[in-house]
Amino acid sequence: MKLTKEQQKKVEENMGLVYKVLGDKLGGQQAVGCHTREDLFQIGCIGLCKAVATDKGGTFSTYAYKLIWHEICDALNYANRRRVEIVQEEPYVEVSVQAEEKLTELRLDMFSVIGSARRTAPPSTIKGLDAMLLMARGYTCREIGERLGASDNLVTAWVSKARKYLKGRPQSAITMEEYVA
Repeated sequence: MKLTKEQQKKVEENMGLVYKVLGDKLGGQQAVGCHTREDLFQIGCIGLCKAVATDKGGTFSTYAYKLIWHEICDALNYANRRRVEIVQEEPYVEVSVQAEEKLTELRLDMFSVIGSARRTAPPSTIKGLDAMLLMARGYTCREIGERLGASDNLVTAWVSKARKYLKGRPQSAITMEEYVA
């Protein structure tokens, strides 16, 4: 992003807004997630530059305050998503062979319980059971929704209904203690 001399001057004059946003929103926190306060200040400065570049008049401080905060939030959300992706890519779990075999049995039992429940469930619950099977394979609600032609909120509602249905079936009450003990 290239700023004119006037825009650069406006950025320098309004650097205090970044401190104000950090003070208001973060209080005395010195770090949030993987970002230090200095990192967040720099990210806030990017938001300030965007505010100056897109300013169309009016109350600049109010406009810039929102853009600075949104830039910081976007960076924190991105870092959190990225951290979750990294954690999911290479999880390190030390499991004994015996416990691992029992977990595999539990997974197989889960698939068989959902499969048998699917045969007697009403149509709206079947969608939720199908979504649960896809979740067990690692799909997100959004990905499942795209596959089934529904919103991710609707997929969440289906899964909730299916869970209630499964809880009401005594033959599907499988507990982890049965397998780990």
